Amino acid sequence: MRIGFTKMHGASNDYIYMDCLAGLPVPAGELPELARRVSDRHAGVGSDGLILILPAPDDSVSFGFRMFNSDGSEGEMCGNGMRCFARYVVERGLIGRTRFEVGTAAGPIACAVQPAAPEAAWTVTCDLGVPRLRASEVPARLDAGPDGVAREAALDVLGRTLRVTPVSTGVPHAIVFVEDLAGYPWSELGRAMETHHVFPRRTNTEFVQVLDRGHALVKVWERGSGPTQACGTGACAVVVAGVLTGRLDRTARLSLPGGDLIVRWREDNGRLELTGPAAVVCTGEFMYAG
Repeated sequence: MRIGFTKMHGASNDYIYMDCLAGLPVPAGELPELARRVSDRHAGVGSDGLILILPAPDDSVSFGFRMFNSDGSEGEMCGNGMRCFARYVVERGLIGRTRFEVGTAAGPIACAVQPAAPEAAWTVTCDLGVPRLRASEVPARLDAGPDGVAREAALDVLGRTLRVTPVSTGVPHAIVFVEDLAGYPWSELGRAMETHHVFPRRTNTEFVQVLDRGHALVKVWERGSGPTQACGTGACAVVVAGVLTGRLDRTARLSLPGGDLIVRWREDNGRLELTGPAAVVCTGEFMYAG
């Protein structure tokens, strides 16, 4: 079976996109296997996961969105993936405006697209809503303060005591601030944290070195994908954690291996705005035999 696809990336966090407005490319039960195969960087196209463009689930949004990590597990939402999704539907003429909402498992996401030349990266801003700060809502079984927020809870991981701030931006995240990322074993620790028993739905982990109140370096271990070049929901979680612990301002630039993302945590309504690039890599057909 030949399945058409487009590969896109946001700050080098790359996904395979499939237009499913007329129907799924495979039976629903085979979607995790399709994600694993197409994401394989040796025997497939290669990506951090698979994203499906779906009909709107109701009249409140313009499209539906589903995403699968490269290991076949399904995620609630993806900030970098959503920016590329927004570019895809505008560039393909699937919608006649540049501002719209998309339905996800994490709730509706508002997108604002700034078109550019086809060969260039477009800029897209996504409103990711209000973060969940209470540890029980992330969820994370960590010691929290009277307000339910675990600002820097102690967590033993591989013989180290880490100070962890859990935040949900539609997806669970654990943020660890470090003095110097160079030489820090973030990948080893991130792998262990993903399946740590205190995170019942597993977790993404961001390791952060603050340069100043408006700028930080970030390395990401992404749930279901491992080390990734960037994570949009994670960048938002970093700013939230930075504000909660007094390290960052409400608007900050996050420098990740794949590029920079700008996050604004609005004081007036508590909502998170993520701005960054959305680029097309290639289009093609994937040979799939169920």
